Amino acid sequence: MLDYLALAFVVAVKVFKKTTPNGKVTVYLGKRDFIDHIDYCDPIDGVVVVDTEYLKGRKVYSQLVTTYRFGREEDEVMGVKFSKEMVIGQDQVVPMVNAKMELTPVQEKLLKKLGPNAFPFTFTFPEMSPSSVTLQPSEEDQGKPMGVDYCVRTYVADSEDDKGHKRSSVTLAIKKLQHAPASRGRRLPSSLVSKGFTFSNGKISLEVTLDKEIYYHGEKVAANIIVSNNSRKSVRNIRCMVVQHVEITMINSQFSRHVASLESREGCPVTPGASLSKTFYLVPLARSNKDIRGVALDGHLKEDDVNLASSTMVCEGKCPAEAIGIVVSYSVRVKLNCGTLGGELVTDVPFKLLHPAEGTVERQRFNAMKKMQSIERHRYENSLYTNEEEDNIVFEDFARLRMNEPE
Repeated sequence: MLDYLALAFVVAVKVFKKTTPNGKVTVYLGKRDFIDHIDYCDPIDGVVVVDTEYLKGRKVYSQLVTTYRFGREEDEVMGVKFSKEMVIGQDQVVPMVNAKMELTPVQEKLLKKLGPNAFPFTFTFPEMSPSSVTLQPSEEDQGKPMGVDYCVRTYVADSEDDKGHKRSSVTLAIKKLQHAPASRGRRLPSSLVSKGFTFSNGKISLEVTLDKEIYYHGEKVAANIIVSNNSRKSVRNIRCMVVQHVEITMINSQFSRHVASLESREGCPVTPGASLSKTFYLVPLARSNKDIRGVALDGHLKEDDVNLASSTMVCEGKCPAEAIGIVVSYSVRVKLNCGTLGGELVTDVPFKLLHPAEGTVERQRFNAMKKMQSIERHRYENSLYTNEEEDNIVFEDFARLRMNEPE
């Protein structure tokens, strides 16, 4: 564990870059994940380096673009589109329009390092803009997966309305994510239900209590279950599941997926007059659900370790149903099997699944574990240990994404 924590304190500034096919324009971003803190969102701060002699009077524009795909690409026929692309931010980068732009620390370092041909740009996400979510496709699906994604598009053109040429355009995929509050609170979600029977006296009662209201990705979800049988029926087995609920607001569609489950006969049957207390531990993970179509994931960038989609959070006073895009929520569902004639007793206890907040110990551990996985898979983190460059800036190329862009 000490080795993991030591990696979290390595001082380095990782900067992602991507260059146009003709090599004349390069875009730099300090990060690819931008956090929605409910009351405000991280700005998208980047720098464009351009060969000014290549422009010949033309301009360089950047756009913040979101694509909302709500249907399969292979089902698009006769001009019907199941996606909506929207430009939610646009700025002229070269020549600079806003010379008094307030710079972020990363932009200041990049401008100092990259020289006079570097120009900054900044975008902000609109209020209530949806988080990045990708619905996992099946092996039979051919086109782009359904979901909400964002990108920063930079191109050379004569005017703002000109789309430019592909040789002088570059697109960088980014993600908009939500993190948990700094404090998880002390409330323990719970549910108490009971079931009676038509031709039998008495009831079966089921109480389910979770040990937290907010869980971080990769944490165990502990569900404490108490069964009290005051009927003449018996409880044959217990099944506990973590259920992901997904709502696609564009087409008003809703569905659910089981992302973790456990069935137990230990302590069963719970006979008339008996009771049972048991704790189930479940860990909902994306890698355990790779073969399930429709599971919502936290955006999707190639070569990235992907998590299950975080719970959708909204500002205080607003209902989660008012959120746009793809709304995700979670619950623990417990089922008691009371036999063929007795049926089932079912209850759901909602909870939130999120990333740890920035600056917390949990976040440091989360980042350290992710870094270790990346080192094992990609081995590109070795460059963090070199101090040859001023300000210790490490550049990582976006070029590997180019093969996935449309021709």
